Amino acid sequence: MKQSWCSFFWAVGVGLMLGVPGVWADETCQSPYLPKVTGHEDFVYVWTLGIEGLGDGSDKLVTIGANSKRPDYGRVVASVSVGGRHEAHHGGFTDDRRFLWVGGLDDSAIYVFDVASDPAKPRLARTIENFVDETGGVIGPHTFYALPGRLLITGLSNAADNGGKTALVEYSNAGRYIRTIWLPKGAEYGYDVRVNANLNRMLTSSFTGRDNYMRRLDELLADGEAMQRFGNTMVVWDYHARKPLQVLAVPGAPLEIRWALQPRHYYAFTSTALTSKLWGVFRKDDGSFEALELADIGDPAKIPLPVDISLSSDDRFLFVDTFLDGMVRVFDVSNPRTPELVYERKIGSQVNMVSQSWDGKRVYFTSSLLANWDGVKNEDEQFLRAFRWDGKELTPVFEVDFREQKLGRPHIMRFGQVDFYRGGPSEALSE
Repeated sequence: MKQSWCSFFWAVGVGLMLGVPGVWADETCQSPYLPKVTGHEDFVYVWTLGIEGLGDGSDKLVTIGANSKRPDYGRVVASVSVGGRHEAHHGGFTDDRRFLWVGGLDDSAIYVFDVASDPAKPRLARTIENFVDETGGVIGPHTFYALPGRLLITGLSNAADNGGKTALVEYSNAGRYIRTIWLPKGAEYGYDVRVNANLNRMLTSSFTGRDNYMRRLDELLADGEAMQRFGNTMVVWDYHARKPLQVLAVPGAPLEIRWALQPRHYYAFTSTALTSKLWGVFRKDDGSFEALELADIGDPAKIPLPVDISLSSDDRFLFVDTFLDGMVRVFDVSNPRTPELVYERKIGSQVNMVSQSWDGKRVYFTSSLLANWDGVKNEDEQFLRAFRWDGKELTPVFEVDFREQKLGRPHIMRFGQVDFYRGGPSEALSE
């Protein structure tokens, strides 16, 4: 059923109020300006990195059947290659959910898929190849976040030195460049972005530049100087003005952001990749925010590398994936300042993204983080695995082996639904 979101943070943020498959990865963590799928998803769209010598070797958007009432359940429905390998990574819908924008971290190419004309078989509608030039040197488009009539895109790096200094970029839904907003001094690194519409606040987090994320993980971890070039900050913004208000110290590369979804829950969660900590960002009585370390995620000394997180729509459960040990850990965050670990399960030899349905009954996992990081310290499994969640444990329901199917490395996921669109075929990308 198609409904509009108006409360994302109370609505969304990185945890965002009413979510939909998004950048970051699941129905509960999307923009408040994006319509959400509250019924059963029919498809999972998977933006997938090509592997040389496997199938056509190209990055591609893969559609997987996700509804047990359909004959394509648990199977590959469609696959659209974009040609070449671009370090396929993240993507997100436009605010009408008719187009899915996805990007490559290597050459900063952006691909726009029409998912409304035939949700079972998305088609490539547009390619943006001049992102770096148009934006004044931003590279590594990461988070694609729906705003009214436009996309807000975070960068990871810059063309001047391939380092971590980067910016936020805005494009119209039709693909027209609007503006670049460089991150503030002292917090120049970027990664994720989430908006709390009720508070008029936006949060950004920080990672590292192209010289680091395109290296092999084992080489990077052994390079002490390079390991100093990771972000240690989050920024609180006035959303409407796009003005930075506070820089928060969050050591260890804070990645995905999830705002609480329920009314008057004015806080968000993140996890730090290098220090394996769960953090909370809480609104204080004076309207400012503070960042607090909340809990360890696994054994920080072993660097399990927390990656994606997903908050349930009732703000009770936070799923936290750790890449290097292939684990998901579920925290009860009913009391957000004192989270309690209530469940853990090994998903595979490695795991990256986690996406859950709005009702919280279905949870999906994919395996790929970055082409040069996958398989460095473990078996290089490549899969999408689907589970049922009953509030106590995960039960497997199906999986797709992306290597066996010669598809590549599955990364970000977004959901699709056959009867979601009622307005006829998608309009052309024009203004």
